[in-house]
Amino acid sequence: MRIILFGPPGSGKGTQAKLLSNEFDSAHISTGDLLRAAVANKTSLGVKAKEFMDEGNLVPDEVMIGLIHEVLESERARNGFILDGFPRTVKQARALDEMFKQLGITLDGIISLRVEHDEIIRRLSERKTCSSCGRIYNPHQLKADHSETCPYCGGELFQRDDDNPETARHRLEVYLKQTKPLKDFYRKAGRFVQIDGMQDIEKVHEAIVSILHRNRFAAQNGLK
Repeated sequence: MRIILFGPPGSGKGTQAKLLSNEFDSAHISTGDLLRAAVANKTSLGVKAKEFMDEGNLVPDEVMIGLIHEVLESERARNGFILDGFPRTVKQARALDEMFKQLGITLDGIISLRVEHDEIIRRLSERKTCSSCGRIYNPHQLKADHSETCPYCGGELFQRDDDNPETARHRLEVYLKQTKPLKDFYRKAGRFVQIDGMQDIEKVHEAIVSILHRNRFAAQNGLK
């Protein structure tokens, strides 16, 4: 499967991306992970990205597109991908569309998770991050004897500064303002589906999978 997955911080997008990655044996491509790996491995694009990051500037679109181009051409994405965190602007979406044409890639779905704003603030303010491996957990994923340590690696859990209610509210406002034109861009092209992210994790996953299979069936039978 080849998917673009949207969702504000705390929407459960990361959780759904991992489930889809496992189910379809497709690469979960997070732009944050891509940047960190490129910088750590000191690739040519990673070196360029680091220069901007060290100066506190945003990484230019051409560098991000280059990183995504590299991974989509790699063996890692041979069975498909879930693109998480990109695109964020209409300009990036157009560049991505052009790259898909060059690579002969057809998307199976562009899906957004909708969650009420108050629920997002609550989720963000309750979640914890592992200081060692970086995994993020909500309270329901932690057992009583693991409320302060990571179930995966045993690292110490902490709340990120940008997960406190005030900062989380600002992050949500920035996300909504940034992505509205992008969602409108995909809606006009008839390529955008929004799912109720307030449901249980399993229900959200089932809804996404149902849409993906329906889209693929329609594409294979010339119905869209």
